Amino acid sequence: MRPVSSTVYVPGMTGEPTRQRTYTWGDPMESAAEVRTSAGIEVLRAIAAGRLPAAPIARTLGMGLESVEPGEVVFTIEPAEFHYNPIGSVHGGVYATILDSACGCAVHSMLPAGVGYTSLDLTVKFLRAMTTGTGVVRCTGTVTHLGGRTALAEARLTDADDRLLATATSSILVIRP
Repeated sequence: MRPVSSTVYVPGMTGEPTRQRTYTWGDPMESAAEVRTSAGIEVLRAIAAGRLPAAPIARTLGMGLESVEPGEVVFTIEPAEFHYNPIGSVHGGVYATILDSACGCAVHSMLPAGVGYTSLDLTVKFLRAMTTGTGVVRCTGTVTHLGGRTALAEARLTDADDRLLATATSSILVIRP
């Protein structure tokens, strides 16, 4: 695993930065290799159980894969300051990343060994702001259609009180060898 330390210096600001974050991640090629020989649900369950490394983006943002069933996955994330935009709430790109991950992985959970996928599009609707006070949120992705060449999925991002924070729909290309 490669440690990363990030310190942000803002031009025009004086003094030392007051925040720092360090994290590590596993070799993404280990999980990628497993996709060639194992069904998507097996790969995702191995990631959720810690037997395979999570995607580096998941480690970067602090996303966790809570559960995996055929056609449905649940990710979690706890909003932190490092997710913030300049106005003091979680950046829309964080919402989009977890929603995209949930849609894609829901499809992946239904694919056989050796079959890949990639997002063709993602439509996000933002409904509520997230802050450090929001607490752990859950993002549930579900497959609405799985065809031979494309799939459709949707995701819902909710807080601990099951209030809807954002939704997304995605068209996904199924990549067969």
